[in-house]
Amino acid sequence: MSLLRSFAALLVLVIAPLAWAAVAPDFTLRDINSKSVSLSELRKNNKIVLVNFWATWCNPCQVEMPHLQALHAELGSQGLAVVGIATDDARSSSMVKPLVYSKKLSYPVLLDTQSSVVSLYNPNKVLPFTVLINSAGEMVYSHSGYNAGDEVELRTKVLAALGTP
Repeated sequence: MSLLRSFAALLVLVIAPLAWAAVAPDFTLRDINSKSVSLSELRKNNKIVLVNFWATWCNPCQVEMPHLQALHAELGSQGLAVVGIATDDARSSSMVKPLVYSKKLSYPVLLDTQSSVVSLYNPNKVLPFTVLINSAGEMVYSHSGYNAGDEVELRTKVLAALGTP
């Protein structure tokens, strides 16, 4: 009987991750110019969406930004939407727009001053935090923090989600 239970447990461990992918919760936030933007809207026009949570006080976040901008510039026409979500609270949110301009980010940057969206995706609120959402709306990759070289793995995951070799 214990052999049967062990086999059943192993089967669940092998099959369950293949059969289930978490659906990305929809959200609507305002961008740095007060325009309302939703995940469902971004998904309508793109194959995949890369959501990056960050804050102005987070140095690794700022180091990662040029890599996200490069992905946006290179793969945006192939169906990638990059969106940044600044998690700064109301006191520091005034610093978001100047930082976006100084980094020359051309992808949308949204404000989550109440931490309502970051809490859905990243309850521990580790920053930066990146989520890749496929065309079916499923979260297929996530990554916490940033170290030099992480952008290589992220690019590989994005290309795979786009179906590009």
